[in-house]
Amino acid sequence: QVQLVESGGGLVQPGGSLRLSCVASGSIFTIKAMGWYRQAPGKQREWVATSGGNINYADSVKGRFTISRDNAKNTVYLQMNSLKPEDTAVYYCNADVLQYGATWSRAYWGQGTQVTVSS
Repeated sequence: QVQLVESGGGLVQPGGSLRLSCVASGSIFTIKAMGWYRQAPGKQREWVATSGGNINYADSVKGRFTISRDNAKNTVYLQMNSLKPEDTAVYYCNADVLQYGATWSRAYWGQGTQVTVSS
C-alpha cells in the first residue's frame, strides 16, 4: 500500500504565503507524477498543478504557485504566494505510483489539508 500525508495548511491573510508538503510512503517502486488538487466548499475538486514529465499549472494559480519535488524523499511541495480568498479550499496531494511487482501505476490521494485565506 501507499500513503500520502499532506502538511502545511493553515490560516493566512490575503497576499500571504504558505508552503504545502506531501510525503509518499509505502511499497513504492517509482512515482511517475505528483500533483495538487483543491476543493472549495460547495464546489467540485479542481486540479491545481502537476509535476511529472513536465510541470503544469491551472490558469488560476499560474505565476503565484510553484510546485516542486524531492524525488529522493518522495515528496512534493506547493509554494503558494500572493494568496487570495478564492484560494480557500482543502488541498489534496495526488501521486501516480508504480508499486513493486505491479504492472500498472495507479493514483493515490492524501487526506487533504485546509488552506484558509481571510483577513
